[in-house]
Formats: sequence, structure tokens, C-alpha cells
Amino acid sequence: PAMLIGLGGGAASSMASGASAEDLDFASVQRSNPEMERRCQEVIDRCWQRGEDNPILFIHDVGAGGLSNALPELVHDGGRGGRFELRTVPNDDPGMAPMEIWCNESQERYVLAVDAARIDEFKALCERERCPYAIVGEATEEEHLLLGDGHFDNSPIDMPMPLLFGKPPRMLRDVASRHARPAALNLAGVDAKEAALRVLRLPAVANKTFLITIGDRSITGQVARDQMVGPWQVPVADVAVTVSDYDGTTGEAMSMGERTPLALIDAPASGRMAIGEALTNLAASAVDKLGDIKLSANWMAAAGHPGEDAALYQTVQTVGMEVCPELGIAIPVGKDSMSMKTVWEQDGEQRAMTAPLSLIISAFAPVTDVRKTLTPELQRDGGDSDLILIDLGFGQNRLGGSALAQVYRQVGDVAPDLDKPSRLKAFFDTIQALNNDGLLLAYHDRSDGGLFATLCEMAFAGRTGLDIDLAGLSVDDAAVLFNEELGAVVQVLHSDADDVLILLERCGLGHCSQVIGTLRDDGRIVIRHADREILSETRAQLQQYWSEVTREMQALRDNPACAAEEYARIAIPDPGLSVRLSFDTREDISAPYLETVRPRVAILREQGVNGQVEMAAAFHKAGFECVDVHMSDILSGRVTLDDFKGLVACGGFSYGDVLGAGEGWAKSILFNPRARDQFQGFFERTDTFSLGICNGCQMLSNLKGLIPGADHWPHFVRNRSEQFEARFVMVEVEDSASILLAGMAGSRMPIAVAHGEGRAEFRDTDHLAEARPSVAVRFIENNGEIASRYPANPNGTPEGITGLTSTDGRVTIMMPHPERVIRSVTNSWHPDGWGEDGPWMRLFRNGRRWVD
Repeated sequence: PAMLIGLGGGAASSMASGASAEDLDFASVQRSNPEMERRCQEVIDRCWQRGEDNPILFIHDVGAGGLSNALPELVHDGGRGGRFELRTVPNDDPGMAPMEIWCNESQERYVLAVDAARIDEFKALCERERCPYAIVGEATEEEHLLLGDGHFDNSPIDMPMPLLFGKPPRMLRDVASRHARPAALNLAGVDAKEAALRVLRLPAVANKTFLITIGDRSITGQVARDQMVGPWQVPVADVAVTVSDYDGTTGEAMSMGERTPLALIDAPASGRMAIGEALTNLAASAVDKLGDIKLSANWMAAAGHPGEDAALYQTVQTVGMEVCPELGIAIPVGKDSMSMKTVWEQDGEQRAMTAPLSLIISAFAPVTDVRKTLTPELQRDGGDSDLILIDLGFGQNRLGGSALAQVYRQVGDVAPDLDKPSRLKAFFDTIQALNNDGLLLAYHDRSDGGLFATLCEMAFAGRTGLDIDLAGLSVDDAAVLFNEELGAVVQVLHSDADDVLILLERCGLGHCSQVIGTLRDDGRIVIRHADREILSETRAQLQQYWSEVTREMQALRDNPACAAEEYARIAIPDPGLSVRLSFDTREDISAPYLETVRPRVAILREQGVNGQVEMAAAFHKAGFECVDVHMSDILSGRVTLDDFKGLVACGGFSYGDVLGAGEGWAKSILFNPRARDQFQGFFERTDTFSLGICNGCQMLSNLKGLIPGADHWPHFVRNRSEQFEARFVMVEVEDSASILLAGMAGSRMPIAVAHGEGRAEFRDTDHLAEARPSVAVRFIENNGEIASRYPANPNGTPEGITGLTSTDGRVTIMMPHPERVIRSVTNSWHPDGWGEDGPWMRLFRNGRRWVD
């Protein structure tokens, strides 16, 4: 609905904050409503999934300018005019003037052209998804724009479309370049160890778990590579990779690059390096050729500030007219913000702060095989190995704008640069060839923090020591360790090292490639230059330095005790994630039933639920016919549960994920006679089964009064960490009556977790004792003990309890997400040798076998 949001956003985004009227600054701030976005998207999905029968003829999102831009463009792009009525627009701020209603930029809105003959069909879809909509006008043959206002009984806009869409005069900017450079770096007396510890704690380099674990990284069940890497789940991945569908191994890769600090020295170099970083990150995935990559460019600059307009022009020119054409890469999309300056008055004095020119590059490419994605995790069990540095700076070791310069409050006067795009192209092609031939065990690009940070992050991911020798490189240890030139470190088997170096030589990269070290078994990271030791520290000590930022941020934002427990875990002996199964994942127990009639299972969702697609994919693969059932279908009587064998309450952010969202979902059933009768009847039938996951688990736990044999179930409440938790942790399947977990008792394996209210709450110790016989799944430590500490127990639930079953086993509830990890490729980590199916596929196949 319309609110006074984003008014004048286009103008405000090009003005320095504080330079315009205060109310305009306030109104330019955007707010978001993700659940409303979800409802809109569900309606759009229901429409396009009909193919040629799609009722939407044309669609346009509402962005800058609000409806004043979106509605005219909608009809203009179809060669039409339009008649609109202002007062039909859904409005939550009736005090707005007509101009404010027409121009506000409230989010999560679309304008659609729908065939008038099918408007009732479209309305039904919106009502099913509880998605607000309004018919605000109609397209006309005459290219004329008319906006009526029923409140004032006038037409505030009445104009020919060509006048609105005519070509405006071209803007002319007369700008001047500024050539002043910062002073040269002065690193005299800098101690290498002290520098290393400072760099590890710089936020741009440091561990950012505190940001990563509050975002759902397993949603869709198609995530093949998230940020967390290896058995110890360290956030060092170079690239994000998703699978195209629920069966194949092709996919998509995404990476980012930004070198904003370099713009203080050389703005065009910062743009070139941003592209370089995005590509060295993307190289970790299996991309067929460089030309398949597309870039999105997000430009930010302080327009009007002396020198910044010229710097922007020069950077755009080098990116768009030089680097990308030479690489054969297009930039089809992007955005900009030209207001990277804020002004204010303090103590009667005018003050200003200007951000440097910034280009954030997002790179996207199709992936030929998601299983070939490389990670920084060093491999310890494949035999002797070597680490090879590929230095695309060719020994220049330029330190300007680096993390090292920043931690000593300097900038420097010489920035690293992408001097020859042809070298980057050769590097990318060579990494792809080496990966395709299976010669690379690990890969990590060099960026913030330089070679030192690269090596440390690889060691952290693999929980191993390193023996690094910089002999043969520059005698300036700091320059070698901390320069942020483009490049990468790869791990190869010692027996393959010569072959890899020969191939690098053939590609013109021989002079910049060198073996720099190997692994150590004692857990120490030792860096030396021939016989001269530069640094020697334990992996645990350096990783704790690297993780101090996350610990401090978590302690301020979340439960401090949880932050301390996660930090202490870094130095504790830990075998990492592992798998011990009581069944054979290669056995498809549902195979005999796949050619028979598919039993119907209701994939139940409520507004905001977002896990229904992967849930349907899992049950479909097991041999079920999956039916999308919205709660509004049941409440209205459009759907009954009479002919379903299974009922699955899916996870996601129902009711905006407010506290007790699952409880609100349950009350919409308990307080509605029709819905209550439907669910109670379904649960009492002995030929049905039910599953509740995440928010659906919380919902079913609140229906325990309708479920036979569920009186002992707990409530699920806010996580002990006081934060949403997205984790990949170990659980053990208990010996229980659950028909979905039959034959899985004793199995220990990882699973995806994504919830904010997963802590089981029991009334007292007696209640807990009553529930123990029906406990189906527990969180465990990596050594097999019941997990009580964070984050192995991510929600603080007593005795690790995270899944329960009814007395007869027909109803199972659990907080983790088995449906998101049914395929090996969608497990954040899995042992070598797994086939297509992950062990959690057994849960869904158990359901199919039980039905027959």
C-alpha cells in the first residue's frame, strides 16, 4: 500500500545526504516488507507457470518515481495510452497529497496488464495468496495519459504520452580531473607478526560469520556452494553456486569483486581490479568459457564533488570500452547511486564526509558441473601436496590501498592494477583446464589481506598447519605477504606439481607461478624466507585473531554466552562433520512403487512459507503426487484433506516470522471450525502420515491437542542465541516409532538448519521425561556427544532435542530441513564418494513404503 516512502527518490539519490530538506531526506529512505514481496511473487509464479495461458499480458515493477513512472511506462511500452483513478490505489496514508500518492515509492509493488476477460481468474489467485491488489485503470488506444482524482473530482494529469516520453535535452557536465595522490607508504619498523595480526582483525579481512549465519543459505534446496566450507564450516568460499533443477548437475555461479580503497589512488585501476577480483573468484566454479560470464555493475560516487565526476567518467570508460571488450564480457545490467556524500552541521561548523568512487561487480555464469566447484579447504588425506602461488601482478607487489596500509592508517601512492587483461584471460582458462583434469585439490583467490590472508583462510578451512617458504620472491617480506595484486593459491598433489607448472608455463604464466610451500601436521603456520623465520603461530591462535570481530559483534547483538562458546570452539580439538549411517544410501526402498499409483500428499503452506518447492521435489522423487495446498484453500473449503495420504507443513517465514509465527498459524486452524474438523479428522485416520518442518514443526506442535499421542510435545520458542540461525550441523537419529525415520536409528549425519524459534521448551523436568521416548532426532557434537554448546546446538534446546514423533509414529516434527539436503550436491559438505542421493532422501522414501 502507498505510504510516504521514497518520495523524490530519483532526486534524493543524486543529492548529498543533508543537502536537501529534512523531510525529503526522510521520505527518500526505503523500507521493505519481504513477506508482501513473497505474496506478490507467489501470484506471479502461479500466472507464468500456466505458460500460454498466463493471464498477465505485461508486467512492470514499481521503482524510482513510483506509479508516476511505472503505470505510464506499462502502457507506453505497449504503444497505448491509459486512464487511471488515483483513489483506487491502496493507500495506508490518507493524508498524502495527490502528487505524493502518485509519486511515492512504496516497495513490493508491481503494475500488471491483465486481460479484462480474465480479471476474475486473476482476482482468485490474489485472494488465494492473500495478496492485496487493485484495478486502477485501463489501457486506451489513444496515446494519452489521464489520471482522475475522485476525492477532488478533478484530473491532476491530462497530457499526451509523447509529451511525457519525448527526448529530454542531453545533459552536459563540465568537470575537471584531480591528480593529487596520497603520500607513499611508510612501513619502516613494521613488525611482520604485528602486521599480520592487525590485518587478520581488519573487518574487510576478518571472519564474518556473524553476518552469514543470520541469512538462510539452504533455501530452495538448490544451493550447491554456500559461504561455509568444509567439515568445520569456515566462511571462506570464493563463489556461490546453485543447481539448475532437482535432478541435474548444471547450475549457475555468482561472485563479487570490489576494490574501493584503490580509488583514493587511481579510480580506473579500482574499476579494473573489481572486475579482476570477480573473475578470480568465479574461476573456482566450472565455467565453460570466459565469454559466458555476464557482469552487473553497481556504481557509487559523490557526484559534484571536485574530481569525482571525472574519476567516474574515466573508470566507466576503462571498464566499458577497454577491459570488458578485451575479455569478451558484457555488462548488460547495473545501477548507480550518485549521492555518496553527507553534509551536516556540528557545533556551528559545516562538516562533510565523502565516500570514494566505488564499483561493485557481480559476476554470473552458467556452470557445466556443480560438483567440480573448488573451495579453499586444504586437503590432508590425499597424499603429499604442494601450494602454488600464481601472481598476476608479476612481482610488482604494489601495496597502495591494501589492508596493510589501512591498519597503519595510510593509503599509499601506487595501487595494484589489471595491467594486461590477456593475462587474466589466460589465468581463467588455465584454472578451468586444471580443474577439469582433476589436478586441483583446493583454490583460493588473493584479495583483501593479500597472500597471508589467503594462506591462513585455506589453513582455517582445512584445520591444518602450513610450511611456507617465500624464497624466490621479493626480499621485502611485507610486500610479498600483504600485496593485493590479482592472483591465487592452488593446492596440487606433489606428484602433479611439475605437470601443473608446465601447463602454467605454456599459458604464459610460468614466470609468475611458483611452489611456495606444503602442509604441516603439527597445526602451526610457519612462514619463512629460506632460513629466516618471519612468522610462526598455531592455526588456532591465528584463527581466533581472525574471528575476534565476529565474537565481538555477536556478543553485542546476540547472546554473549553463545558468542564465547563459538569462539572457544576454534581452539578445541574437533574431528569436524562426519557421517555414520545405519542404512545404505544407494538402496532405493521406494523403487518398487514408482510405477504404481502415486499417493497424494498435501504440501501445506501459509503466507510467507518459502520451503514448499523443495519439499514437493523430495516427496515427488520418492513416488508421491504432490499438491500445493494453501491454508486459504482449506479455510475457504476449496480443498479438503479427505483424499490425501500425507500432510506436510513446510518451513519459512509465515506471518512475517514474528515471534510465535507457527503458533499463529496453528490458531488459524484451532479457531476455525471447518479447518479444525479437517485437521482433526486427518490426524485421526490411521492410514495417514504427517510431517512438520521448521515453522511447520512449530505449527504442528501447537496442534498437539488434535494429534493422537502428541500430548508430550514441547513448545518451540526463540533460539538461545536470540538470533535466526542458519547452520549445517550434526544430528543423530534416535530409535523411535517415527515411520519416516524407520531403519535410520543410530545414524549420524549433517543437516541444514534455518530457524529463529527452534528451542524446545518443556514445562518442567517431568514433562521432559515424558517426551524422551518420542524423541526422534537430536543435535550432537562432531564427536558424537549430545550437543549442549553453541553452535553445534544452534538453538539451545535441552538434550539436543530437535525432532519428535507421535506415539504411533505417524506424525513427525523436526526443526532442521531434511528436504534441502536430499541430494549430495546440496550438502554444504559431504564425504567423497557419495552418489546422487544424500542420506536424508531415505526419510521421504520411508513415507512412500509405509503408505503401501
